[in-house]
Amino acid sequence: MLRGLKLTVLEASRACGLFRLAARGSRRSSQLLILCYHGISMADEHEWAPGLYMSPALFAARLAQLARGGYNVLPLGDAVSRLRAGTLPPRSVVITFDDGNVDFHRRAWPLLKEHGVPATVYLTTYYCEDNRPVFPLILSYLLWKRRGRRAEIALSASRRLVLEARSDEGRRLTEAALTAHAQDEGMTARERDDLAARVAAALGIDYADIRARRLLHLMNPLEVRAVAAEGADVQLHTHRHRSPLDEARYRGELAANRQRIEALTAKPANHFCYPSGTHRPQFERWLAAEGVRSATTCEPGIATRASNPFRLPRLLDHSTLTGVEFDAWLCGLGAMLPHRPIGNQDVDHDGRLVIDRAPLLEEVRLPAAHETSATVRR
Repeated sequence: MLRGLKLTVLEASRACGLFRLAARGSRRSSQLLILCYHGISMADEHEWAPGLYMSPALFAARLAQLARGGYNVLPLGDAVSRLRAGTLPPRSVVITFDDGNVDFHRRAWPLLKEHGVPATVYLTTYYCEDNRPVFPLILSYLLWKRRGRRAEIALSASRRLVLEARSDEGRRLTEAALTAHAQDEGMTARERDDLAARVAAALGIDYADIRARRLLHLMNPLEVRAVAAEGADVQLHTHRHRSPLDEARYRGELAANRQRIEALTAKPANHFCYPSGTHRPQFERWLAAEGVRSATTCEPGIATRASNPFRLPRLLDHSTLTGVEFDAWLCGLGAMLPHRPIGNQDVDHDGRLVIDRAPLLEEVRLPAAHETSATVRR
């Protein structure tokens, strides 16, 4: 109900010219809107995860909105420097992509080139080099593809897990159980990929086809080189998409990430994006010590000259954000409206996300038809 009222107010405001006035006002002229994207679908990813993926058609429509509104899309480094200096052009925008998915190379970058606008890719390099489906994402995708079903998989000679895909909660718990098992067993990337393949087989999904189409993969080194050579800006996102709470490990993640990116692009990497939005005050000191110039968060907002350069807000654009809401953010009014904050993810000492282990139940029976918990059989 509240969102419906919000959309009605926004539509009325746009119709009466308020958006146009705000976009041309002095307040918006001193602000920088940093847009955050994760993926542009190569198949049905936007149906599976509309909060992370959007269709190529919708992304093209966003770029058209930027052009119609006369927004100035700037390179990230230039925009950060001009924000600090107070010399931004009117209606400044930056486009960023997190992680470096292969769909950036295949879907997003061609559209960006067509519209003549720059973009920054924050690349996590581990899955770039060891090019396999990103493990937590592929588990979620596989379970979604077979939603409404249930299967069973052997975790070991003495342990079996029910793959409960009949509800959102069941899929979430099953994914958590599988991820926790892989973490507890200290599985390598190859072993995790083998586990995902066995999950796919149990659910009746052709995993070889998913790998052949490179769904939920990151760009490989050749693809990173290709987009960088054509003008894409590739920047820091840690090597393993982790945020260790130990300074030496954190800076080691950053150094490994930077070394690989600069070797691939022959360009400096000195801008950073917090993996999963995980931010701690001490991270800012560690980033500064490594010569990082800016760091972006997942906190919604518009950056101003007074913004902390190591805590720059962004708008996470996604499939469920309507055109009028996107317009409201572009003109500067969206940031003034109530919106849901995005909190930090909990991480352990090594920077791995803390996993809810409640689904790993030591029961000796399968769940009844009405149950949704992922159950381990011993």
